[in-house]
Amino acid sequence: MNYRKRFVVEPGAKVRLGKIDPAFKDKHDESHDSATPEIQKHVERLAKARYLLYANGNQSLLVVLQALDAGGKDGVVRHVFTAMNPQGTLVSSFKQPSKIEAAHDFLWRAHLHAPGNGQVVIFNRSHYEDVLVVGVHKMVPKSMWSKRSTS
Repeated sequence: MNYRKRFVVEPGAKVRLGKIDPAFKDKHDESHDSATPEIQKHVERLAKARYLLYANGNQSLLVVLQALDAGGKDGVVRHVFTAMNPQGTLVSSFKQPSKIEAAHDFLWRAHLHAPGNGQVVIFNRSHYEDVLVVGVHKMVPKSMWSKRSTS
């Protein structure tokens, strides 16, 4: 299967998450063991691609994982990114903003963690978490955070 054609969202396209089956396993419905050889092949490809990204040094990669609590974000980081050299690969989690972070616009802390050339950064939750957190904890007026959900 060509996963790129199935799952990549082209620039400008709308994402319809309701149309994506979260239980999709392709041909490996039976067990993890049946997928192990294919996983290993892709882990090796990912390691090579990671090395080339670092060696070339003129591009970066930002991976954003967004899911409910216990939605598998940590498992994805642990299993999918095992092939990556920890040097130049960072994971940033976005929880309730600190006082310093809250004193800036809501993208400020995301910008601090954006990858530099040759780096891979994984956002464990996205900056959109700020829309939820600041609304629930009444950290800023609704007039401010409600605009964030549409930008």
